[in-house]
Amino acid sequence: MILPRNFYDRPTLTVARDLLGKVLVHRTREGLSTGAIVEAEAYIGEDDPACHAAPGPTARNQPLYGPPGHAYVYINYGMHYLVNVVTEKEGSPAAILIRALEPIDGIPLMRRRRRGTPRGGEIPEQELCRGPGNLTRAMGITLTENRADLCGDRLYLDDRGIQVGRIAWSPRIGISVGTEHRWRCYVVGNRAVSGRTAATND
Repeated sequence: MILPRNFYDRPTLTVARDLLGKVLVHRTREGLSTGAIVEAEAYIGEDDPACHAAPGPTARNQPLYGPPGHAYVYINYGMHYLVNVVTEKEGSPAAILIRALEPIDGIPLMRRRRRGTPRGGEIPEQELCRGPGNLTRAMGITLTENRADLCGDRLYLDDRGIQVGRIAWSPRIGISVGTEHRWRCYVVGNRAVSGRTAATND
């Protein structure tokens, strides 16, 4: 079942927790690729120095201010595309960065997409979508998907009833400001999770 709009129109930390176990689906000409979300990271409002909304509205961050349930995709360090899920009501800038997936469908396609990277070739399955840049490359997500409606039929999130087990929260990683917020959540013990895993339980 594709997640409805009202799933995203809620407090961002609640949505982040509930995203774990949901399945990110991307349908392309190359084929279908999917993976269960096992790590996510919240960015909330203009008061969050790590959020792209911190400077106020700009052309780049406009999707954050738009309606919930859309994708916000941007390029990081001129190299990696990162995919975020826009949350909360329109005008309240917030989003969740999808940091890692456990691959489900289209694993051979994911491997082909990753072959041009330093870890190309037969990458272990659990490493294909470990980390937000690897995730988008494996899933074939680029700036073309920026502003995509996640309630559509091309890039969307699916509820397949996956039970993920224990969830934990930690400070966000890969940033230098706003590190006091424990807004990164992940599935404890899942091998696809990126970065450190010492955290508090849900």
